[in-house]
Amino acid sequence: MDLKQLEYFVRVAELGSFTKASIVLNIAQPALSRQIRLLELEFRQNLLIRNGRGVTTTEAGKVLLEHGRGILHQVVRAKEDLNMVRSTPSGRVALGLPPSMTKVLTVPLTKAFRSELPDAHLSISEGLSISMQEWLLTGRLDIALLYNPNYSAELETTPLLEEDLYFIEKKKDNTPSKAISLDEIANYPLVMPVRPNALRMLVETQLSQVGKKANIVLEIDGVNAILDLIEEGAGYGVLPKYAIKASGKALSFKMRPITNLTGKLVIATAANRASTLTQHKTIQMVQTIVKKIMGDGA
Repeated sequence: MDLKQLEYFVRVAELGSFTKASIVLNIAQPALSRQIRLLELEFRQNLLIRNGRGVTTTEAGKVLLEHGRGILHQVVRAKEDLNMVRSTPSGRVALGLPPSMTKVLTVPLTKAFRSELPDAHLSISEGLSISMQEWLLTGRLDIALLYNPNYSAELETTPLLEEDLYFIEKKKDNTPSKAISLDEIANYPLVMPVRPNALRMLVETQLSQVGKKANIVLEIDGVNAILDLIEEGAGYGVLPKYAIKASGKALSFKMRPITNLTGKLVIATAANRASTLTQHKTIQMVQTIVKKIMGDGA
């Protein structure tokens, strides 16, 4: 048995699928199956039960999975400790951002990452919160910023931000922007992202709790596209303030605070996967940059 075989087994067992594991591990499925079979031959017992829906672990497989996670965790910690000795964290970090924050965070985060972690590599992906949760569990992402995620024992989450949401309309005059109640929103035609966008789900859920239904006349993904349609008079929107500021079009719109409607943003990682020193430092960078951006009134 070598560490690669053990890693292959753990990933197949966690994902319950050779197909999914081969994608995550970037290895051909026949080669992956062969390595698992060699492991079973070495231990002289079956570790996985193959069926039409994927694979499940045998009793022996469950024992090896528990030990394997611990062994791989210790290997990661050993590498991490060695990196600490030379004081130059390295490795790759895959970070997922929601569309409304990609434009705001990408440049400052990339600059900070290159400055503080010159030997490491950062990759940033954009996605919906529901998709990024799956990407965390399959190993496609190491860290993700999620909006209003449902509780899951498979995720470790740290609160990052609780933000007010605003009712966005085309600016027609310079009269002060007055607050609008949650149930009033149902009286306006809305331009919203396609489900299951987290912001849309939040608006629909909160409206349903006060006995109202969102009047969504256009569905479109992308903050800039939504703002273009609002500017053309196609409807109204619900967005966080920083998304409007980052668009460069803030002067074209009136932003009315919505009473009793806030969005929660968290930093999430997979609970069953050890975090590296580089990932910890990346999380600290995200926390610092988001605090600064929000502190500047973005």
